[in-house]
Amino acid sequence: MEHGRTAGMLFPVTALPSPYGVGTLGKAAYDFIDFLHRSKIGVWQILPLLPTNYGDSPYQSCCASALNYYFIDFELLREEGLLQREDYASIDWGSDPRRVDYGKLFLHKAEVLRKAFSNFDRRDETFQTLLKEGTYRDFAIFMTLKGMHGNRAWQEWPKEYRVYNEETVSRFERDHEEDVLFWQFTQFLFLRQWDAMKAYAAKNGVSIMGDMPLYIAYDSVEVWKYGSKLFRLDEDKNPVLVAGVPPDAFSDEGQLWGNPVYDWEKMKRDGYAWWKARILYAFRFFDILRIDHFRGFDRYYAIPAESETAKNGRWEDGPKAALFADLLEKNIVAEDLGVIDEGVVKLMKDVGYPGMKIIEFAFDGNPNNEHLPSNYTKNFVAYTGTHDNTPLRQYIDDLSAERLAVFKKKLREECRKAGVRARTDTVEAICRSVVRLLFASVADTVIVPMGDLLARGEEARINHPSIVSPANWSYRYLAEEFTPALARRLSKLAEESKRS
Repeated sequence: MEHGRTAGMLFPVTALPSPYGVGTLGKAAYDFIDFLHRSKIGVWQILPLLPTNYGDSPYQSCCASALNYYFIDFELLREEGLLQREDYASIDWGSDPRRVDYGKLFLHKAEVLRKAFSNFDRRDETFQTLLKEGTYRDFAIFMTLKGMHGNRAWQEWPKEYRVYNEETVSRFERDHEEDVLFWQFTQFLFLRQWDAMKAYAAKNGVSIMGDMPLYIAYDSVEVWKYGSKLFRLDEDKNPVLVAGVPPDAFSDEGQLWGNPVYDWEKMKRDGYAWWKARILYAFRFFDILRIDHFRGFDRYYAIPAESETAKNGRWEDGPKAALFADLLEKNIVAEDLGVIDEGVVKLMKDVGYPGMKIIEFAFDGNPNNEHLPSNYTKNFVAYTGTHDNTPLRQYIDDLSAERLAVFKKKLREECRKAGVRARTDTVEAICRSVVRLLFASVADTVIVPMGDLLARGEEARINHPSIVSPANWSYRYLAEEFTPALARRLSKLAEESKRS
C-alpha cells in the first residue's frame, strides 16, 4: 500500500441511492465521493464490478472481465441525448428504496439501454476502437447466445454452441450483429461513466479499492471458451472438483461455492499468463486491488463435484508466490482470512502484500487473538467486518451475556492500551468504541462498512455466505443518511488517528 495511514469505507456501488432500482455511476456516486472527501476518508472499497449471475452475487459472474451494465446511469445518458426521461422514469424498478430488486433490473435495464443504443451514433471513434480491440467480444457473443436460448446456462445450449469453435462463433456474430454490438455498447457506456467518476475521485483524493474473486462461475465465458485449458473439467466439460472452504469462523458447515477449480499445472506452462493478464486488467479500473480468498494460491480446498457438503473436500497445492513474481510492486491486498497454516504465512511473506484483520473477531478473551489491535503490525488492512460478516451491531446483539461481558472487558482493555475513550453502556456506544479503536490501531489502512458506522443490524448485512437470498447484495442507503454530522465524526476520527 502506498497511502501511509489511510481510512476507507466499504460501500458497494449497488448501495448508492437512486430512484431507478440500483446504485449507479451517476450523481449519487459523485455525491458519495464528496462525502468521503469531507469525511477525510481516502479509500472507497467496492465489491466486484462484474455482471451478476446466480444468486445476484458479484462473485458468481458470467464473465471475469465484463462490467455490470446495471451500474450505467440513465440521467447521464439523458444529458447526452441518448434517452428521454420517459424512457425509464415510469418503469417499476421496485417498491423498496432499501433493496435492489434484481428481478426488475433483469427485466428492464437492458431494455432501456437498447433505446439508448438506437439513438447512438455507432461511428463514434472511441466505440469503433473498442470494437477493434475486441476486449468485450466474447462477453457480447455469450450474452447474445444466452438471450437466444432463454438465458439458460451454456451447458444447456445446442451442441454446436456448447463447444466453443471460432468459425461457428464468427458466423453467429455476423448473423446476430445487432445484439453483439449492443452488448459491447453496454461496456462502452460503463467505461465512459466509470472513467469520468474515477477521475473525479482522484481529483478529490479518494482512491478506489476494487475486489477480485478468486474463482469463476461455471456458467461463464471463461469456462465456455477455455474449458479444460484453464479448469479441471472432464471430457464433457463437467467439473471434476469444485471450490469452497471447510468450516471456519464464517460458517460451521463450511462453504460449498461450486465454482470449477483451476488446472494450475496447465497454467504453469505459460507462466500463469491468463491470471497475470486478469490482474493487470483490474488495475485499469482500480488504485488498489483486493484479491478474495488469497490463501487459495497456496493451497485450495477442492470438493468432489458430486458432493452436497463442503466437509468432504481436500487441500491441493496452488501456484504459490510464483504467480506473483512480476506483480510484487502492485497495490494488492491479500484476503488471508479463514484457515491459515504455515504455507499461507510463507506465501504472505514471499509476496509482501498486506493481509487483513477483522476486529469483530478480536474480543474473545484470548490475549493472543491475531485480530486484537494490540497484536497488529503495520502491513495490514484492518476492518470492523467484511461483506461476508454479520454487521457489528448484530454480532454484539447475538452474544450471550457471558460472552458480551468478555467482549466489553477486552474492548475496554484494548482502548486503554491505544489511549482512546471507550464506552460500553449501549450497543451503539460499543460500535462507536470499536470503530474508534480500529482507527487508532497501527494498521496502515482501516476500513469500515457504512452499516457499522451507523450501527445497523442484520438488515444491513451485505452477504450471508453459502445462502441464496434476496437479502444478499441488495441493501441500500438513502441520500439523507450521508449527514454532515457523520462527516464531522469521521473527519475527527481521521484527524485524531492521523489518517486520510
